[in-house]
Amino acid sequence: MPSDSVFTSKIGLQNFMKFNKEQCKILHLGRNKPMRQYMLGATQLESSFAEKEPVVAKLNISQQCALAAKKATGILGCIRSSVASKMRQVILPLYSALVRPHLERCVQFWASQYKRDMDILERVHLKGH
Repeated sequence: MPSDSVFTSKIGLQNFMKFNKEQCKILHLGRNKPMRQYMLGATQLESSFAEKEPVVAKLNISQQCALAAKKATGILGCIRSSVASKMRQVILPLYSALVRPHLERCVQFWASQYKRDMDILERVHLKGH
């Protein structure tokens, strides 16, 4: 099997996408793992331990809450449309694993002070139950 960078470059060419090699970074996850250097074509990729989503960094707290609620609602919609059974015993574990983390992250990190933001998150939470 070809190396990841060669494989990724070929996928980009097949889909007529051009990679911006200067903006590509390697995200190192975990501890006590060797930090290898990676290449994309002839360009060595920069290493990083953490990255922010560029869109999220530019939004205020209310906009971030709305974005998290939108993502969670979309995931919940995918669960409902792709799972044949609508029984609570089937949907609830999927909700807990896939939807709730988005909402909890919103509450924990942003500690939303605005009632409107909390209402948005509550509505998504109630849709899952």
